[in-house]
Amino acid sequence: MATVKTKSKKFHFKAEVKQLLDILVHSLYTSRDIFLRELISNSSDALDKLRFESNKGTKIIDNKLPLEIKITFDEKKKILIIEDSGIGMTKDEIISDIGTIAKSGSAEFLKQLTETKQDASNIIGKFGVGFYSIFMVAKEVIIKTKSYKKDEPAIMWKSDGLGDYEISELDEKIKRGTTIEIHLKDDAEEFAEKYRLESVIKKYSNFIQFPILLEKEKVNTVSAIWREPKSSVTKEQYAEFYKYLSLDSEEPFETIHTSVDAPIQFSALLFIPKKSNEWFKYNREDYGLDLYVKRVLIQHKNKDLLPEYLSFIVGVVDSEDLPLNISRETLQEDIIFNKISSSVTSQVLSYLQKIAKDDKGQYVKFWKEHGQIFKLGYMDFTNAEKYTGLLRFNSSSSKDADELVSLDEYVERMKKDQKEIYYALGPSRDALAFDPHLEIFKSKGIEVLYLYDPIDEFVISALGKYKDFDLKSVENADPNKLEQMESVEEKKEETKKLNSDDQLHFDSLLAKMKEILGDRVEDVKESNRLTGSPSCLVAKEEGMSASMLKMMKMVNQQVSEQKKIFEVNKDHKLLRNLLTVFKKSSADDYIKNVTEQLYESALLLEGSLDDPHKLVNRLNKMLEESSGWYVEVKKY
Repeated sequence: MATVKTKSKKFHFKAEVKQLLDILVHSLYTSRDIFLRELISNSSDALDKLRFESNKGTKIIDNKLPLEIKITFDEKKKILIIEDSGIGMTKDEIISDIGTIAKSGSAEFLKQLTETKQDASNIIGKFGVGFYSIFMVAKEVIIKTKSYKKDEPAIMWKSDGLGDYEISELDEKIKRGTTIEIHLKDDAEEFAEKYRLESVIKKYSNFIQFPILLEKEKVNTVSAIWREPKSSVTKEQYAEFYKYLSLDSEEPFETIHTSVDAPIQFSALLFIPKKSNEWFKYNREDYGLDLYVKRVLIQHKNKDLLPEYLSFIVGVVDSEDLPLNISRETLQEDIIFNKISSSVTSQVLSYLQKIAKDDKGQYVKFWKEHGQIFKLGYMDFTNAEKYTGLLRFNSSSSKDADELVSLDEYVERMKKDQKEIYYALGPSRDALAFDPHLEIFKSKGIEVLYLYDPIDEFVISALGKYKDFDLKSVENADPNKLEQMESVEEKKEETKKLNSDDQLHFDSLLAKMKEILGDRVEDVKESNRLTGSPSCLVAKEEGMSASMLKMMKMVNQQVSEQKKIFEVNKDHKLLRNLLTVFKKSSADDYIKNVTEQLYESALLLEGSLDDPHKLVNRLNKMLEESSGWYVEVKKY
């Protein structure tokens, strides 16, 4: 039956409206897919409004119609039709909402655009013109709508989006709701193909609460379970949704489902994967949460909802209150978005705190998978207390390299007079076992945190303190403070003390060693921190550690060379033998060779020896000489 129009009236777009339509169609949106999302969202809003009126007890025509959105197409005629059984529009409403660009006035919009010289996407959201994105793909649009109010006539709106639009009443009987018939441009014929339409719907509108039927087949089959009460969602449903979202074959390690009503309303469903993203280091941009507004996808993998150190989290956040610009691609009010982001971050950290407290074994599993990324949070000063409490380290008190301790656990075990938390950086637990700087800590029974990852030192340096205790590298520790603490190791057989004459000679030996090393060291001193090693290099208390200096150089940071103090162990047999040689001949080459060898060995241990060739050649020569003495003594 042909459409019968009565009381038809043609309107002309004003000049500024044409200009604005040109901006909307050609400049605002980054993807033409957006028009379909906008139209489906409008249909969903119309259905939601109808349900609200029904719940109020308002009398509604065609009240037995199912609440749904139907999409059909004709590939040959290049026509796309979107139909909903929602609240519909009256003639006044269609003139107000569709017939003009915006209730606020298009002239005012263009005035702002001209005066502020802003990009259209920054202010266009204030004028509510999402419908007009349809003209990116349409050469003509026909709207037929029937209000839910009993005595309101059916209305048709028709336009090519260029110069005119026509509004008329329809004599034909149509059911409640709105039908939009889109005659596609030649370069937009893809939107009359089922696969193309289905992919756009599933991308943006998969969680719309009303059925979306594409050629009578329901497309949005996945439920927005984040909107459901936690008590009504099963573990299997969570697992199924996680696999759908992440494309992971395994179930999630942990699930965080939360809803917030005040001061800003939003829901979040977040998952911690069992395994870290092994490609993260190669594709650092592939992370983020999906941002929805009223079940409509606004941004895929938004990177600002959570800080980077929580980027292992996958999930969705759905807001009721978030204001958006017209394209829904740029957030209009940062303050609201930032409050949501802050709340989501805080809730993730609180959840991790709960795991760490209630199930240490589970938290250790989490840390070993995601700890390396989590450590990147050392600059999150807002959540510093929560973040710091969640850090884990291996330590000298751990039974093996797998056992982890928190800073709280370290503090509980501190010595009575201990005022600092000590740490050492090394490639492994075995390597740190031979670090000469740790000898005094072992003898005093003072726990030391073991840092194996270079980022660990950035974390510790950024923290500076934990509670009332300074974090101090063993290289920078003051041995005088440590000496005052009671020893836990049984005293070894003491080396015979030097008499006053030998002590004077030893002081002279130190001066000789300083002369040999020259400006390479700050000074050469007798050590009171070494118990088993002959020597070590020590940074001044306020100086950078060797590992930090090395990392700074690796990233081409300009750092001034820091001279260290070369400490030697007076009671070590090698130093006693060196003293004997020195007393006989202070100019003996052996003194120079041993000094150089001890110094370069210390550099090698801390990873600062740039060229090992001299050390190896010297060592080979000394071994050659000593082998001759050994053969002579043993009379081989």
